[in-house]
Amino acid sequence: MFALRRDGDGNEGRIERAPAIWRTMLAIDHGLVNLVGRLKITGRIPPELLGRPMLMAANHIGVFDPFVLMAACRRRGIAPRFMLAGGILDAPVIGPALRASGHLRVDRKKAESAVGQFTAAVEALRESTAPIIVYPEGRISHDPGLWPERGKTGAARLALAADVPVIPISQWGAHEAVYWGTETVSGPADLVPLARSGLTAPLRRPVFRVHFGTPVDLSDVEPDRPGAGMRAHQRIMRAITDGLVPLRRDEPDVPRFHDPTRPTDTRSPWRPERPGS
Repeated sequence: MFALRRDGDGNEGRIERAPAIWRTMLAIDHGLVNLVGRLKITGRIPPELLGRPMLMAANHIGVFDPFVLMAACRRRGIAPRFMLAGGILDAPVIGPALRASGHLRVDRKKAESAVGQFTAAVEALRESTAPIIVYPEGRISHDPGLWPERGKTGAARLALAADVPVIPISQWGAHEAVYWGTETVSGPADLVPLARSGLTAPLRRPVFRVHFGTPVDLSDVEPDRPGAGMRAHQRIMRAITDGLVPLRRDEPDVPRFHDPTRPTDTRSPWRPERPGS
């Protein structure tokens, strides 16, 4: 359903069998990302994994980073699906388009539906020929340095249950495109900071760096053993962090770009130790 035809060096791909609405959205997104900033990609997806079920786990640094991930995946010749909050899929206009594109639903605040959604996600992941992208943190990081938050084990448990490879994705720079804004949007006033910051981004031309890491080795993690989800989660988060270090080598403490709207009330357990600290 999501096969691609590769062009030339394999970096650019033309989506052939993805839903038409998703092809259109990816094309528009590619133009938007190129307008707002410059996209630089490192790493690769092993060719033997293309067209097979695969989970991609990324750090969450800003409102704009899903658009950057979409553009980076498109350049690598894949059309990913996302696990999205139910509120996004229920939104007018964009919701039906995303549902028609095959994205998966997650309602974190509805415990009664969690088991059914997890089972459905496992089956969808096993049968998918397109990678599914998840954010193990569950939200944009509140760490002052924008290092990954502790996160939750859902993505790791999903990978173990479906028995699929996990590709860690590390990204940096998308936080400079649009302010964090607010946790929930209750009216037009909540969108003003986002709109103002977004309008200035093309003038600043931030660099969006995305790194596709080596598949995380979970071969020795037995899904039925107590604590398996946490062990797999720790490996995934450390792999994401390891890939993030070189992307922000000149910003090891706090981001140069200051977002006055983003909370900084948590501390990352994955932040690498600096020599002498």
